[in-house]
Amino acid sequence: MRERLPLNLNSVLLKLFLLSFWLYTSKCTLVEYPEDSNSPGKKGDDFLPVEPPSEEPQPFLPFLAPSPLAPFTNQSVPRLSGQCTLNFSAAESMMKMTAIDCFDFFAPFLANVICCPQLDATLAVLVGQSSKVTKMLALDVTHAKHCLSDVDQILVGQGASSDLQKVCSIHPSNLTEASCPVKEVNDFENTVDSSALLLACEKLDPVNECCTQTCENAISDAARSIELKDYGLSDVSHVLPEHSSRIDDCKIIVRRWLTSKLDPSAAKKVLRGLSNCNVNKVCPLVFPNTKGVAKHCGNEISNQTACCNAMESYVTHLQKQSFITNLQALDCAALLGVKLHKSNITRNIYGLCHITLKDFSLQVGTQESGCLLPSLPSDATFDKASGISFLCDLNDNIAAPWPSTTQLPSSSCSKTVKIPALPAATSGQNGRRLVTDHNRSVHICIILYFVLFYFILFDC
Repeated sequence: MRERLPLNLNSVLLKLFLLSFWLYTSKCTLVEYPEDSNSPGKKGDDFLPVEPPSEEPQPFLPFLAPSPLAPFTNQSVPRLSGQCTLNFSAAESMMKMTAIDCFDFFAPFLANVICCPQLDATLAVLVGQSSKVTKMLALDVTHAKHCLSDVDQILVGQGASSDLQKVCSIHPSNLTEASCPVKEVNDFENTVDSSALLLACEKLDPVNECCTQTCENAISDAARSIELKDYGLSDVSHVLPEHSSRIDDCKIIVRRWLTSKLDPSAAKKVLRGLSNCNVNKVCPLVFPNTKGVAKHCGNEISNQTACCNAMESYVTHLQKQSFITNLQALDCAALLGVKLHKSNITRNIYGLCHITLKDFSLQVGTQESGCLLPSLPSDATFDKASGISFLCDLNDNIAAPWPSTTQLPSSSCSKTVKIPALPAATSGQNGRRLVTDHNRSVHICIILYFVLFYFILFDC
């Protein structure tokens, strides 16, 4: 048996210093999130697949566990104003889900599709549920400021982004009646056919609603009715264009009334279903100038490699912006195609350079692991072991359709490309998970550190 030698303090300190220096210079670093999530120098290399995708990739649940797993496992106590009249307990589960959907790191990337629609729904439910007591479908400016601050404090304490108001462009006015002339429940119900409104929306079909617009049309009619009340008019067909902003404000009042007549889970389904329709109508990406692509791909393509390299470089900029749905990807492909057409690019360079719909969404790896969200995006999930997860649709590995004209498609309902609303795999067991090298490095280095510390300390 080897005899344990006496402890030499100077020797131990020297060895610990060398050990710390080695850890510092190696890749054993804690997970560091970039300050600017949209930084052009970042190419989404924070996510690396456990295994390379197969030829027919399945849906997966990418995740990035916070390091450490707080505040979800160690929530902070929010500092509330004490002057907000909203009943936060009425939407407690929704607020917890909002904190997960708007988790600090992912909030800017999921803002358009998941985070902000969930936050908007939560605010509507909070005001709507409180109207059962207050009989008011809006807050005054003073209470709106206090309540929005309290909501922010609660969500941040549960792990949401501290820049959530900026990310989702939320202001205290979003909790008031804004320019809508009706905010009292009794006044609303005396003006609107509330029975027809509730019948049209309480059992919303999230798949067909975007084309039939059964609930949306009922909300619009109700909004026009209360918008015209201020003018003593009854014919909702004669709405002037300058009244459109007032109608939008009144639509918010209508949605709040709906949430007061439904339980929070049913209200959330309705509001998120309506928001999905609006989300899928437009492409949220910002397109850089196409001069670089036009230079190599315009007119007759003399060098196919140079053209595709230019196209790949251009698409890389798009892949740094946000996660988008499969229907949004269709809109983005059409919009970019029209822009390229106008730059004298007539040949189908999508097909030439193998551009797919997934190329327009944020990339979660370096091996063609593009995450294209389903057109009916589900909430993110949190697990203490795996962290934040969300479902991506990898079933539809569809080539980006090249537009035949310089006109954009009129409606997603008339699109010829059929994309399933939901991926085949509906659970993490059937999906594919992505983990970061950073997380693996942290675990390995912690183990190494304690093993080496033991050997150094006791010199065995």
